[in-house]
Amino acid sequence: MRGRWITPGLVDCHTHLVFGGNRAHEFELRLQGASYEEIARAGGGIVSTVAATRASSEAELVAGALPRLDALIGEGVTTVEIKSGYGLNTETEMRQLSAARAVGRSRPVSIRTTFLGAHALPPEADGDKDRYIDLVCREMLPAVAQAGLADAVDAFMEGIAFSRDQTARVFRAAKALGLPVKLHADQLSNLGGAALASEFSALSADHLEHTDEAGVAAMARAGTVAVLLPGAFYFIRETTKPPVELFRAHGVNMALATDCNPGSSPLTSLLLAMNMGATLFRMTVAECLAGVTREGARALGILGETGTLEAGKWCDLAIWDIDRPAELDLPDGLQPAAPPGVEGTMSDRDASIVVSPGRSASTIWRKCLPARPSCSIRRSGRASRPHRPLLRKPRVRKRRFTASIPGSENWRRNAFRRTRRRCCSATSLCRIAAG
Repeated sequence: MRGRWITPGLVDCHTHLVFGGNRAHEFELRLQGASYEEIARAGGGIVSTVAATRASSEAELVAGALPRLDALIGEGVTTVEIKSGYGLNTETEMRQLSAARAVGRSRPVSIRTTFLGAHALPPEADGDKDRYIDLVCREMLPAVAQAGLADAVDAFMEGIAFSRDQTARVFRAAKALGLPVKLHADQLSNLGGAALASEFSALSADHLEHTDEAGVAAMARAGTVAVLLPGAFYFIRETTKPPVELFRAHGVNMALATDCNPGSSPLTSLLLAMNMGATLFRMTVAECLAGVTREGARALGILGETGTLEAGKWCDLAIWDIDRPAELDLPDGLQPAAPPGVEGTMSDRDASIVVSPGRSASTIWRKCLPARPSCSIRRSGRASRPHRPLLRKPRVRKRRFTASIPGSENWRRNAFRRTRRRCCSATSLCRIAAG
């Protein structure tokens, strides 16, 4: 690993990865001048994906999501959030969430699921949003919580979706069930979504193109993370940018995510999202890297487990053959590098393996940089010569757990034992010195 950089495994904290069908025709409509809101009001958008998702079995949803997940894994992602929201009835919402859990069992990544029943109004609601919110609060949410299918609850507060009062009802029901909340806020207009999210101590408020300073200040007081989604900004040709300068001025933590979905952000590259964050939103290299590691984990409420290289956290790592971190923001097909003799990079969760497309893995060993009191990786980003035991195959009792890359003919699910290890030091980025 001479001269290579190590980061925490990347965190994509906002995706809609599990869905049926596609919405390529809407891309053509936008090219002809139709806006996202016009398409939605004409019966397209989210609702158009609902029919295809309702018609899909869980196995079909999993099969459709895996290629998208593999694309993320191929760029060093080890933690992914997946939302529901394309069922809009109890049965399909639960099937979506169950499929998301199954995706996590099929690949060595950590999956966090979010219930997004308040995403849009289904056709059978006949325009009655209040009655539908009753269904979400009284039937869907309790069923999802009882089944243990969701780690958080989200909602879409917008003119084409749900009002402040309706969103607040969903949040109160979620809090009563012990579930943290998140919010699609202020994407197309400023309805006070950021402020509402802050009132409920939301983990994050996402999009935020139209958030005003009062909303930013409220987020700062509540510790709510601003999740910026440049893919959606780009694909729907938005012109109002999130108030990044205000977030900086008020000390609001900023995360970046793909918002992978079939319509407004068909994006499966977190590295490209980093480039968009820098190019479109003028985020710095450091902000972009923190946004897909530390702040992405914070937005999911799991900063105590991952997101930084810190003693006691999961050893989710990505190893990069780069000269400087700015290269991660360049969309040039960069892939994580493999340490010598190993065709991939490793994490210590369920052996999150990252490889270049077309390359196969033989034997992949699990432990990467176990804790050693004498290890001297420092916050400064510079490192002295690592001790040789750090790069040695670990001892595993009775047998060695091995696997090959997802998708190859001899891939075995759950081929690795989940083991907690301690990382070397508290840092979000380090470099292995030559030696």
